[in-house]
Amino acid sequence: MAISKFAFCFCLSIAMLSLYATATEVSHDGRAITIDGKRRLLLSGSIHYPRSTSGMWPDLIRKSKEGGLDAIETYVFWNVHEPVRRQYDFTGNLDLVRFLKTVQDEGLYAVLRIGPYVCAEWNYGGLPVWLHNLPGCEIRTANDVYMSEMKNFTTLIVNMMKKEKLFASQGGPIIIAQIENEYGNVQSYYGDAGKAYMNWCSNFAQSLDIGVPWIMCQQSDAPQPMINTCNGWYCDNFKPNNDNSPKMWTENWTGWFKSWGGKDPLRTAEDLAFSVARFFQTGGTFQNYYMYHGGTNFGRTSAAYITTTYDYDAPLDEYGNLNQPKWGHLKQLHEILKSMEYTLTHGNITTIDFGNSVSATIYATNDSASCFFGNANSSTDHTITFQGNIYTIPAWSVSILPDCKTEGYNTAKVNTQTSVKVKMVNKAEDEPESLGWLWRPENIDDTRLQGKGEFTANKLMDQKDVAADASDYLWYMTSVHLNKDDPIWSGNMTLKINATGFILHAYVNGEYVGSEWAKYNDYNYVFEKNVTLNPGKNVISLLSATVGFPNYGGGFDVINTGVPGPVVLVGQNGDEMVIKDLSAHKWSYEVGLHGLKNQLFSTDSRYAAKWSAENLPINRMMTWYKTTFKAPLGTDPVVVDLQGLGKGHAWVNGNSLGRYWPSYLAEEDGCSLEACDYRGSYDNNKCVFNCGKPTQRWYHVPRSFMQDGENTLVLFEEFGGNPSLVNFQTVTTGTVCANAYEKHTLELACQGRPISSIKFASFGNPQGRCGSFEKGSCDAKNALSIIQNECVGKEKCSIDVSESKLGSANCGASVKRLAVEVVC
Repeated sequence: MAISKFAFCFCLSIAMLSLYATATEVSHDGRAITIDGKRRLLLSGSIHYPRSTSGMWPDLIRKSKEGGLDAIETYVFWNVHEPVRRQYDFTGNLDLVRFLKTVQDEGLYAVLRIGPYVCAEWNYGGLPVWLHNLPGCEIRTANDVYMSEMKNFTTLIVNMMKKEKLFASQGGPIIIAQIENEYGNVQSYYGDAGKAYMNWCSNFAQSLDIGVPWIMCQQSDAPQPMINTCNGWYCDNFKPNNDNSPKMWTENWTGWFKSWGGKDPLRTAEDLAFSVARFFQTGGTFQNYYMYHGGTNFGRTSAAYITTTYDYDAPLDEYGNLNQPKWGHLKQLHEILKSMEYTLTHGNITTIDFGNSVSATIYATNDSASCFFGNANSSTDHTITFQGNIYTIPAWSVSILPDCKTEGYNTAKVNTQTSVKVKMVNKAEDEPESLGWLWRPENIDDTRLQGKGEFTANKLMDQKDVAADASDYLWYMTSVHLNKDDPIWSGNMTLKINATGFILHAYVNGEYVGSEWAKYNDYNYVFEKNVTLNPGKNVISLLSATVGFPNYGGGFDVINTGVPGPVVLVGQNGDEMVIKDLSAHKWSYEVGLHGLKNQLFSTDSRYAAKWSAENLPINRMMTWYKTTFKAPLGTDPVVVDLQGLGKGHAWVNGNSLGRYWPSYLAEEDGCSLEACDYRGSYDNNKCVFNCGKPTQRWYHVPRSFMQDGENTLVLFEEFGGNPSLVNFQTVTTGTVCANAYEKHTLELACQGRPISSIKFASFGNPQGRCGSFEKGSCDAKNALSIIQNECVGKEKCSIDVSESKLGSANCGASVKRLAVEVVC
């Protein structure tokens, strides 16, 4: 039968489309997740779509795939999608469907953690604060009001996914979904109602009929068919609660988050790789990095006292650059694990205990065998004999032998480059050396002077009850009448306030009295300052400022915020202390600040006038600053250096960069100048750095926020600071170092820039570390010139680390290494 060319092409297109949309069967047994009949060893990484821009997604996901991942895992953030009850937002970087389709376009699977409670160091744990003010609502427990709202939002998300055919059962990328999140950690707080709620979550999730497995993380009593999973720095000892559930690790913490006043975290590539290898040695089949890309807490999205950066020391840094050596060391681990996938998911398992925390695990089928040699001793290397061969396993490491004969990878031996990042000055054409600033004051006269608000109450109210999540700021205002014959009247009167705000600024009769603020995880504090009062009426105005709401723990949602009181005046009458309690006075409340309500940060605001270039103030509280700049040249990520400022909020072209607080210095103690020892268990207090320096000095400015030509930066300075030091910079690789073992291939690259020179190269037994390498007792004399010829002028190069390539090092039988330092 004859067929036209058009009809043939049309039929072919339909056939291809049908093939692309073919349903994928996802099931599991006690050994693994099975996809279309094939048991899989799955490697996943968390990327939170709201913590980057939609323009960054393709590059982040591509780099994740290049790093050896099979899947991308993300939470769904209820509070940003439904900021007002029944009003939804899935635009811009909140376009969940677009994000998942980008994952699919790159050929990766997706793990959708709907929650909708997410924790995630995200404001209020991802729950909308309006839940707090719904009559009769109790959060995360067997409460009809809460469960109805949770059911509504979760069903909305599931139906959205079904409509777009995004579940694997419909041919989409989503192979796993999660309900709730780490509820087992807090379930006891809620008692029997918590158990009932957990069972309701399970039944509700199953009723949604999505055609892929559901998981519950940190839920040891998860009912079948829910799969309970592990979160933590190490999960090798985790066992599922059912023999039919595979061993899954939903959060391998690649580093840690940072709080204001906290130090920078560092989890070494060696330790992270060790944790992954141990997990697969002990039967694991699904592992997810939390985070693979951390990103940025734009706007007001961060939880209580969490910084704007959410870099997390992840394999992809905040800006999307490769965090080397972590990214490369893990990529090599993934490659060798994938080469053993069939054996690990089908083989019989035998374990040999050599004592002193040293063991061998053998996976064997009729056709192949693969081995893990693990040494969990934190200080001592060990040598073992296995099948007639001798192997040395460094302390706190795992050796992987795909054929049970030859070591293909050891977690302690890093054979990938270390990239040292630098910040470069803005090289935009005609960019002035310093920015020119305009300013205007935040108008607080009606509040600090007159005490006028939007409504009144004869009590102190929780900030969430009044402001919900409309603003960081809430004014508490009252007045007190005093006579000179009042018992409290004296020349030594103080204002004393119990607050949980987390920041408090106090004014009496319009005069600034002082400020106080909390510390991370210790939000209760007492403000106490001397005040001067007048006979007659005195206006007391308190500005409470939150820095995000708490996000974790049983009852986190009902933690007091703002000024719970008491608020008292204290006087001294002779030897007697006299207290006047103002807590039950008539209080007037005003949500937010005028400049924020009028959107002075927006270029479209009709109020954005009356800026002045005259008498630019510094160290002035409640002040707005504005300047213009040109976007830095090139494609490297851009940051703005806010050194010299106090605390506030920053916008570029109306896009929020988030809160800033460079005046909050990290704690002085706990850092070491010595290189971090990867050996031994990691936690967030190990290997920290940046002591005594600004908690966060640089703030990410995504290139999509900027435009060609003139751009506008607006700052709201709450504490008072000096904007003259503010400048824009780019983040790039300045130096590349490596210390690779022989019989490996070393790849060197300068983040898209050419390699300028080779500062050091030695093949033999070089000593020292990046920045201070020295030749050892043996050295191949031509190594430097060989590497110069191979690499200089190129964007990347590969070096075979061997005597055949680099020449004889005359080191005898000892293992040789190549140390290199490259200038980009």
